Amino acid sequence: MHFLSFTWDPSEGIDLGFFMIRYYSLMFVIAFVLGWYIMKKIYSREGLSQEKLDSLFIYMVVAILLGARLGHVIFYQPELFTQDPLSILLPIRTVPTFKFTGFQGLASHGAAIAVIIAMYYYSKKVLQKPILWILDRVVIPVASGAIFVRIGNFINSEIIGKPTTGDFGVIFKQLGEDFPRHPAQLYESFCYVFVFLILWFVYWKTDKRKQLGFLFGLFLVLLWTVRFFVEFMKEAQVDERADWLLNTGQLLSIPFIIIGIYFIVASKKRISK
Repeated sequence: MHFLSFTWDPSEGIDLGFFMIRYYSLMFVIAFVLGWYIMKKIYSREGLSQEKLDSLFIYMVVAILLGARLGHVIFYQPELFTQDPLSILLPIRTVPTFKFTGFQGLASHGAAIAVIIAMYYYSKKVLQKPILWILDRVVIPVASGAIFVRIGNFINSEIIGKPTTGDFGVIFKQLGEDFPRHPAQLYESFCYVFVFLILWFVYWKTDKRKQLGFLFGLFLVLLWTVRFFVEFMKEAQVDERADWLLNTGQLLSIPFIIIGIYFIVASKKRISK
């Protein structure tokens, strides 16, 4: 008997009659607004202009949304390139029938790669500082945004956890199920709160921010370590071989963790003025 289990069956969003505000989209809006506010405080401390912050916001929004979507398709649904290419970048599907789906299927691994690329161009064209300088700071709002993205996944009943035999679990009614699963999205979101708080503390209360690459490396290690272990409680997003010890999400996380350790170690030799 699952005494602490509950049924999850939310509406799609807030119906205004003429427009539906989808909860998933609302979580992204909250993530971006909060991220802008955090970076505004950081830029104020660093003596940077509002114009450079506005440019950063545009770079980040495009990189996260485009990278996350392409990352999902490349890593988890490559068949869309041939079967339904319009659905890759548009909020629709055309196979087997036309349907407005909203923007679904976003991969954090793809978003991470796209942000790094975008920050390279931003640092060269706008900021005129080393790329590691901006990466050390932008990972703070990225960590806060990850909290709300996973809440959005929970609301959408996607990226679900494995069935649980414990007392606590969630029955995702929209999936047509009557048994509880681990709310893995909430586990991950909760852990990201601590990732954000650690990065925030290190930036504001220590001199580690002067070591180029330290905060960026710390972010990679913390966030992808969380992702690695939470994956043990998630259902695989693609068909996995039964003899694999790790799933795709975990295999993709390991390189990020290794790269993060490298940047932490190497940051001792890169002191910004």
